Amino acid sequence: MASILRFRKLCFLEPTNSSSASHDDNKTKAEKKQPVDSPQTDESANSGTKKQQKVVREWRCIDTCCWTIGCLCTTWWLLLFLYNSLPANLAGLQAPETPGVRLKRHGLTAHHPVVLVPGIITGGLELWEGRPCSEGLFRKRLWGGTFGEMFRRPKCWLEHLRLDNETGLDPPGIRVRAIPGLVAADYFTPGYFVWAILIENLAHIGYEDKNMYMAAYDWRLSFQNTELRDQSLSRLKSKIELMYVTNGHKKVVVVPHSMGVLYFLHFLKWVEAPPPMGGGGGPAWCAKHIKSVVNIGPTFLGVAKSVSTLLSSENKDVASIRAMTPGVLGSEMLDLQALEHMMHVSRTWDSILSLVPKGGETIWGNSDWSPEEDHVCDPATAKYDGNNTDDGITITSFHVQESTKYGPIVSFQNKEYGSLASATSPQSLASCSKPWTEYDEASPDMIKRIAETKAYTATTIIDLLRSIAPKTMKRAEAHFSHGIADNLDDPKYDHYKYWSNPLETKLPDAPEMEIYCLYGTGIPTERSYVYKRSPPGKCRSIPIQIDSSADGGQNGCLKGGVYFVDGDESVPTVSAGFMCAKGWRGKTRFNPSGIATYIREYKHKAPTKFLEGRGLESAGHVDIMGNAALIEDVLRLAAGASGAELGGDRIFSDIMKMSEKINIHL
Repeated sequence: MASILRFRKLCFLEPTNSSSASHDDNKTKAEKKQPVDSPQTDESANSGTKKQQKVVREWRCIDTCCWTIGCLCTTWWLLLFLYNSLPANLAGLQAPETPGVRLKRHGLTAHHPVVLVPGIITGGLELWEGRPCSEGLFRKRLWGGTFGEMFRRPKCWLEHLRLDNETGLDPPGIRVRAIPGLVAADYFTPGYFVWAILIENLAHIGYEDKNMYMAAYDWRLSFQNTELRDQSLSRLKSKIELMYVTNGHKKVVVVPHSMGVLYFLHFLKWVEAPPPMGGGGGPAWCAKHIKSVVNIGPTFLGVAKSVSTLLSSENKDVASIRAMTPGVLGSEMLDLQALEHMMHVSRTWDSILSLVPKGGETIWGNSDWSPEEDHVCDPATAKYDGNNTDDGITITSFHVQESTKYGPIVSFQNKEYGSLASATSPQSLASCSKPWTEYDEASPDMIKRIAETKAYTATTIIDLLRSIAPKTMKRAEAHFSHGIADNLDDPKYDHYKYWSNPLETKLPDAPEMEIYCLYGTGIPTERSYVYKRSPPGKCRSIPIQIDSSADGGQNGCLKGGVYFVDGDESVPTVSAGFMCAKGWRGKTRFNPSGIATYIREYKHKAPTKFLEGRGLESAGHVDIMGNAALIEDVLRLAAGASGAELGGDRIFSDIMKMSEKINIHL
């Protein structure tokens, strides 16, 4: 430390005349005392010369990252400081009036009790029992919140989020449970709302704990296992019955989101089914207790993201990061293997299998057709025609030269990387300390055969998943099914594995109940993927990955190895809207009592002002929870409005046209 201080003084302090003279005298005396031919003198001189040389450091990548993060944080805090320093009534800085405040002023008040059902990922999880590495985390959030433990002790964090690979339940010595109450899913992380805005607006018209309830559950488990382990379905049944009685025998409005719509669809069958498999409520329970089911961002027919997650722990964002920073996510030097770790954990979450596309080629199409084949992502690929009418008016229209075939959920490119033996040989595996995945049991020949098949539709993708993840599929297929029922009166459909598939189960006998499909449109949404075999030679790599170099395609819908269609960024429109548009519309074999269904779509509009946050008209899968129009619709339904009073259907997409293309027996 003393040497450093002397060096700083030598470099940055300008000496005075007196000190300079004194320094020269001392130097002269030192020279007299030191022998001329002493080797120490030469070493001291060389050392002094080196110290006086200016040290030049190269600008590294980490410096750029730190500098960028520092600039962003500084800018953010500066803007926040300025915003809080300015007068609240300054023109242009007033936040828009919320729907709840406006509707309250117009006399809208709470009427029906409201139950909120969160979806996958967004619900918080806390630790009740863990391994020694989790000391100090009792009843602390492991999922949601700040995610601090993910950075402090990542392997311990992953170990506690993982479920048992054989049972799909808790591993020995670990208990992670859903956080109860409205705080379970109001915010995902600090500042990132999920249900918070809707809860606040419901509060404005009179809702509170006595007439509003968050049906939190462990979203990692299969739906029936939430009852087996936590009695979540029984507690939801009891809570609805209690709210019905304590609120003047008013029926309940249920608002599920995302995967929560499948969870509640499972509940509708469970609650009326006889014990021990069901809740024993009887065939009239739903008609007595439920006024309407308001599904937000419904995933009725599944999402393509679930397939890419199971295959390679990827989606469009991960594929983009992999393309921009090749080798980082699977870096052996940094000991990351991020995708392998995520696959090791997520393949124990049975709930992901509930999101695999349902209905096979009948719904999603094949190499010859798909319901979205007329969708145009890039208008520049369309050919415009000008036609003159008899009145002399020119009508401009366009047609696409060749429609995009979205039917194959996964297709493989013709890219060869040589033999995979070097990547999976016993010698290379012995030197690896990677997390185990079921790919470790797959032979190179099997991976080669998978890639040579070229295309997998919604029907054949199930066989692909069985071949690459046999243990995962064996466990999960005991709880979920993805087909279309031939005869819904067949006793086999009384089993709970069919209850969350709207194409293999009947709605309850409740003709006065209403079902709504509320979802966003106008955002490119993942529909199918182009894959390739991963380059060999890395013992820690997953053998297949999204081919981020694949671009173009008809209509400009292929970008970075992903085909896009219309949707809410997570759920394609056909999955969110088909059941309300056709499958349940009127009296059908899936809706024998003729429950009324309504579609309410919300066209995406990006925020234009800083104070709009993530957007008052955003149609994103989660951002839509802050959409002012959606919030107003939910509040009016909770206050007693019917679908007809709400205005009936509101459609911006081609959902009706797509539904007509789907040939299904109703």
